Amino acid sequence: MKTITTTADLAEFCEEAAKHDYVTVDTEFLRERTYYSKLCLVQLAMPGTTDDNAVLVDPLAEGISMEPLYTLFRDTSVVKVFHAARQDLEIFFVDAQVFPEPLFDTQVAAMVCGFGEQVGYETLVRKIVNEGVDKTSRFTDWSRRPLSDAQKVYALADVTHLRQIYEFLAKKLEESERGRWVAEELEILTNPDTYITVPHEAWKRVKTRTNSPKFLAIVRELAAFREDYAQTRNIPRNRVMKDDALVELASLKPTNVEELGRARLLLREARRGDIADGILAAIKAGSACKTADMPQPDRSRDKMQVNPALADLLRVLLKAKTESAGVAAKLIAPAADLDGIAAGLRDLPALSGWRREVFGNDALRLCEGKIALTAKGSTVKVVEV
Repeated sequence: MKTITTTADLAEFCEEAAKHDYVTVDTEFLRERTYYSKLCLVQLAMPGTTDDNAVLVDPLAEGISMEPLYTLFRDTSVVKVFHAARQDLEIFFVDAQVFPEPLFDTQVAAMVCGFGEQVGYETLVRKIVNEGVDKTSRFTDWSRRPLSDAQKVYALADVTHLRQIYEFLAKKLEESERGRWVAEELEILTNPDTYITVPHEAWKRVKTRTNSPKFLAIVRELAAFREDYAQTRNIPRNRVMKDDALVELASLKPTNVEELGRARLLLREARRGDIADGILAAIKAGSACKTADMPQPDRSRDKMQVNPALADLLRVLLKAKTESAGVAAKLIAPAADLDGIAAGLRDLPALSGWRREVFGNDALRLCEGKIALTAKGSTVKVVEV
């Protein structure tokens, strides 16, 4: 198997790949010690049934540039095939602000082809290729060199089997006319906002039991400091402080280093120096926040009047519709959204796009009393009222 370590060799491979309809892509990376993923390996394969036209690209090789790969990504005549592409796309977007176009994600495609929610690569290899995947090199430090033969074989299999999976799923989508479903799902993956965390919005990811705007104002400032500190130094946010420590600090509101030292959950490294100074400044800023500028919790569902009988009917309808369509129920609407529909909410994913076609339209008609549900044996059917 060939490992590419120079820009010239990468350019030669990408120029040849550009002559084909598609290329399969995967990456290996590390993120345990950094904020942003460290790209350690790129696997590429052109159409075929052997390993002859598949390569490993070493982005850690001295002097190599990934620009030939990004040029291929911008070539709209070649489909770039990934499996569960989100983390791969984040790496390329952060590194070069580029998204592969057009993109095909076999996990998304399998999802709408009836393979279940978030189906794994190994499952697809087993069900479509009728082979197994060697898992021995799954947990490995991909930044260490040289790579062993076992590591290389494991990595290359992530793109060689992917060719047969892609061809199978692409055909299924064409036959079922569900290509548009996949395109809708991929819009999220290729939206830059998916990969950009604005420090002042990071508080929304912190789970708290208190929704007091005064408390949330401090949480917001602490989360913003943590995110900015982690981003600028490229370290994991949990190395600055973990969520539970952040919430504890928002409750304690220490005003000096001595008071900060009383926090039970704060890491030792965060009790002094730049992190300690940043924490105290964030707490001061949050405490001084004007009422009009305080964050407001989402209370849109607090006073929902859920009709439990209607919610139960919607669950039955969802089960019937998803079984008929061959997609996972959770993919269409989680339980909370069914309660929302029963309470009158209409700005929900289940009521837009392809989900509306599969379930949403009839869900609304059920709410309006225009249809009813009947059962015959194990089959549930929709009847007009």
